[in-house]
Amino acid sequence: MLPGSSIGQRLVLTSFGESHGRSIGAVLDGCPAGLEIDEKEIQEMLDLRKPGQNIISTQRKEGDVVEIVSGVFRGFTTGAPITMLIWNADQKSKDYENLKTKLRPGHSDYPAMMKYNQFNDHRGGGRFSGRLTATHVMGGAIARKLLDITLGIKINSFTSQIGKVKMEKEFNEKMSKLIYKNEVRCPEEKTAEKMRESILSAKKKGDSLGGIIESITTNVPVGLGEPIFNSLESDLSKAIFSIPSVKGIEFGSGFRGSELFGSKNNDLYAMKRGKVVTKTNNSGGILGGISNGMPITMRIAFKPASSIAQKQNTVDIKNKKNVVLQVKGRHDPCVVPRAAPVVDSLVALTIADHALITGAIKPSL
Repeated sequence: MLPGSSIGQRLVLTSFGESHGRSIGAVLDGCPAGLEIDEKEIQEMLDLRKPGQNIISTQRKEGDVVEIVSGVFRGFTTGAPITMLIWNADQKSKDYENLKTKLRPGHSDYPAMMKYNQFNDHRGGGRFSGRLTATHVMGGAIARKLLDITLGIKINSFTSQIGKVKMEKEFNEKMSKLIYKNEVRCPEEKTAEKMRESILSAKKKGDSLGGIIESITTNVPVGLGEPIFNSLESDLSKAIFSIPSVKGIEFGSGFRGSELFGSKNNDLYAMKRGKVVTKTNNSGGILGGISNGMPITMRIAFKPASSIAQKQNTVDIKNKKNVVLQVKGRHDPCVVPRAAPVVDSLVALTIADHALITGAIKPSL
C-alpha cells in the first residue's frame, strides 16, 4: 500500500488501483454493523460521476460497475471491512506510449517519475488519475447513507461557476432536486446552459476550463471536530485536496471575509424555536475547528483540466531536449461537472468519521 492511500481515523477509506490497471477499488473499514446497503445504492452514486455520459466529458466508456466483495451479508453491513471493486474495461494505453519520457504540462508526470524512480504506472496518470475518484465515491455512498439514517445529515454539492460564468442566485434547499437535471450539475437552468456552451467552446479550441463546486451540509450536530490538528476544517480540507485538480477551498465567507470588518463578519447568535442559531453563517458552520450546528458551507476551486489538444512546449527527459507535445486520447474539457458527487462523498466520509469519533454514531446500529 502506498503511503497516503488511506484517510480517516474511525471510518477509514483505503483506495487502490491505477487508471489503466486491471481494476480499481476501495476498502471501507469502521462502518457500523447493521447498515442496510446494496450494490445498487453505491452504483447510483457512481453513475453520477462515471465517464462517457455526454459530450462535455471524456469519451472513455467505463460502466463503473461496482462489486461488493466483503463486509456485507444478507443486505446489511457486518462491521467487517467493506471491499468494493470496479474492473477497468475501456483503457487505451497505447495513447500514453508517447508520454513515457515527454512530460505533460500541468500533470504529475515529472514529480511522480522522480519520486518512484520511473517504476510508477504512467498510463492515464496511473495512481494520480481522476479515475481514482471512483474509489472515493464507493466509500462516500455508504458514508452518505449512514449520516442520513442516523443523524438526518444532508449533503448537496453543485457547480456554481465554470470559467467566468457564475450562478446568479444563492442556493436553497428547493434547488437540490435540480442539481442533476443537466449535464453541468448547476441548479440554475439558464446558467447551466451558458456553462455548457463555454465548455464546448473551450473543447472546440482544444482547450479546457476550470470552475467552482459549492458544497452545503445541513443538520450537522454541534461538536464534531477536534481542536488544533484534527479540526473539522483541517480534515475536510485534507479530504477535498485528494481530488485531482483541486487548488483552493474556503469555508463560509472565506477570502471575502478578509475584506470585512469584524462587526460585519461576526455571526450574531439568536434563539429560534428553542435552539441556538446564528443570524448569518460567515463561519461556514465551523468555529474553533468544531461544528456549531449551522450548515457547513464550502467553495472548492478546480483548475482547468491539464490534458488539452493544443500543442505545448515541454521536455523529453530521456533525451534531455526541449520538444513540442500534443496530448492524444480522451479527456474532460472540464472536470467540474463530474466532481460534484466526489465532493459529496469526501464530505460524507469526513463528517461520518468525526461522528463516530464523538459517539454521535454508535459502532452498531
